[in-house]
Amino acid sequence: MNYLPLNPATEIGYALVLLVYVLGIVGLTKLLYDAMRRRGLPHNVAVYYNRKVIHIFAGGVVALLVPKFFTTPTIPLALALLLTVFVYIPHRTGKLMYWFQVEDNMFEVNFTLMWGLAVFLLWVLFQNPYIAIVPPAFMAFGDAVTGVVRNTLYRRRTKHWVGNIAMAAVTIPLGYVYAGLPGALAGAVASFVERYEFPPIDDNVLITLSSIAILMVWYV
Repeated sequence: MNYLPLNPATEIGYALVLLVYVLGIVGLTKLLYDAMRRRGLPHNVAVYYNRKVIHIFAGGVVALLVPKFFTTPTIPLALALLLTVFVYIPHRTGKLMYWFQVEDNMFEVNFTLMWGLAVFLLWVLFQNPYIAIVPPAFMAFGDAVTGVVRNTLYRRRTKHWVGNIAMAAVTIPLGYVYAGLPGALAGAVASFVERYEFPPIDDNVLITLSSIAILMVWYV
C-alpha cells in the first residue's frame, strides 16, 4: 500500500480545514457550557453533555468525511495524533478546558488516539476507508447517544443498560450501512462492551478494539 496521499497539497488543505472545524466545535461548546450553567444545570452535567456534543460533531462528522477527502489513512492519523496531544496537554499542565475536560479521567485522549489508530489499521488491512471509519463512528455517535440518554435520566456519569440499548439502536444500523452484516454485528458487540471500564482502559478503547476484532475475524 502507498501511504502517501495521491493529492498531498489538497488533502493537507482538507486536514487543516477539519482541524479548524474541530477546534471551532471545542470553542462553541464553551458557549454551550455557559448557556447550560445559566439554565441551572450542574457543572458535571454540562461537562458531560459537552463531551458528547464533541463526540458527535467533531469525531463523528469528521469520521464520515474521511473517505471523501482522503486517499490514504496517513493524514487522518496525523490529524488524530495532533488532536490527541491537544487534549492531553491540559491534563499535563493542570490547565483543563473545564467546559469538557475533567480531572478524574483523560478519556477524551483515548478517544482521539483510538480514532486515529482504528482508521489507520483497518484502512491498511482492508484497503477500504468505509470499513475503517466504523469503529470511530461507533465511538462518536453510539457512545454519545448512550451518554446523552444516561445524563438526561440520571444527571451524572453512570453505566446503565438503557444507554446500551440506545447505543445499539444507532450502532447496529450504522455498522450495517458501512460494513454490512459484520458491521451490524460489530455494532451490537460494541454496544455491549461499552458498559464496562477497566481504568485506564475505558469504553472508547473497548468499543474500538471489539469492533476491530469482529471486522478482522469476519473479513481476514
